[in-house]
Amino acid sequence: MPIKTEIWRINNGLEKVSFSSLDAEMKLESILDRDISIVDPGLMVIGRQVTTAFGKYIDLLAIDSEGHLAILELKRDKTPRDIVAQTLDYASWVQGLTYDDIVKIYATYDTTRNFESAFEQTFGTPPPETLNEDHRLLIVAAELDNHTERIVNYLSSNYGVPINAVFFQYFKQGQNEFLSRSWLIDPVQVETQASKAVKSRGKEQWNGIDFYVSFGDDKRRNWEDAVKYGFIAAGGGKWYSNTLSLLPVGARVFVYIPKVGYVGVGMVKEEIVRINDFMVKVDGKPTPILQLPHKAPDMGKDSNDPELSEYLVRIDWIATKPTKEAVWEKGMFSNQNSACRLRNKFTVERLTEIFKLDQGIEQVKTEYPVPIKATHKGGTYQAELLNIKGLVRFNNKEYKTPTTAAKVIITDWKEVNGWDFWRYLNPSTGEWEKIGKLRR
Repeated sequence: MPIKTEIWRINNGLEKVSFSSLDAEMKLESILDRDISIVDPGLMVIGRQVTTAFGKYIDLLAIDSEGHLAILELKRDKTPRDIVAQTLDYASWVQGLTYDDIVKIYATYDTTRNFESAFEQTFGTPPPETLNEDHRLLIVAAELDNHTERIVNYLSSNYGVPINAVFFQYFKQGQNEFLSRSWLIDPVQVETQASKAVKSRGKEQWNGIDFYVSFGDDKRRNWEDAVKYGFIAAGGGKWYSNTLSLLPVGARVFVYIPKVGYVGVGMVKEEIVRINDFMVKVDGKPTPILQLPHKAPDMGKDSNDPELSEYLVRIDWIATKPTKEAVWEKGMFSNQNSACRLRNKFTVERLTEIFKLDQGIEQVKTEYPVPIKATHKGGTYQAELLNIKGLVRFNNKEYKTPTTAAKVIITDWKEVNGWDFWRYLNPSTGEWEKIGKLRR
């Protein structure tokens, strides 16, 4: 269960901001329809209240840049049995949708432009020839009962069903309104488990850690600056910068300069920030990057505009090349998205060789905290491993060893080894393995 979110205003005294599940349930569908990026910046809504063949209505239907569909169903006042069964039922219908079906659904949703134009305007590329090779299911809720959480965890963890729950909490204070978001299961974990469980129609699996990044080397950003100060960047519009939000801390990125080639590989150290907030340590002192020498003359252009500003992600470079030594071979992956999951096995294998990443994914350093989980008597428990010594954060409380954290859950066993009890997602295998393996 996600940790409950509570908010206090701290200026002019301490005042708790009130939470309303009723208002959230009523507002969510319209909010998500207006801006689906608060769930996933890589999605485009193609239908609202979509009528299925059996007379039911899907709250929201969306598509990503690879042509995969996403079903978003709001819980509202449905029972645990109803919401899960209904979402799975919708999936059984959605999986049969053809290209023409999707075009027709979009035509009903948006009468101002056709599907192909909307897709290219959103993703910067025409839609793939084949759509709907995969789909995922999202239950959207302000709150979720334990029964539903157990069912969703069971389907995802044990059978690789691409199902998850996303929680939005609505807060209001005076005229100000706030929305917070949390996930039941890490979305990367869900996709990795689904990819491992089902090799769908010959589609290449994602290994759960590698991402492609398109770095437009121009007046707004310069590759030499990126190497020197440790970042990747995108900006000049929401479409360009939004997909950088897909990059989680600990991800490995392969950087491509359009029409030039691949120039670097590195690890994501921090999540996306606006350029005004990006600091670089100079003589141990954090210094705004815009105050440092840089070769991109328009780097600070629109920096005060949230829509048009440059956005940066801090990178720990593993290997880089100057643009004149960029790598490109026929068959390598590229597209116009600033960031996306890199599934192309040929590209990963060749770049692993070229950049001398001898151990492939095994070379990726373990980044703490590491999300971990455990199952006991039908329940799934999520926590974080904070360091290699075994410090665990569970239910917002820290435990000195994995065993002491495990004993909070297991009260009916005389002995338990926490290093065996807790599991982490190994990116090289896609399997949940004992955290004791991290000590080897």
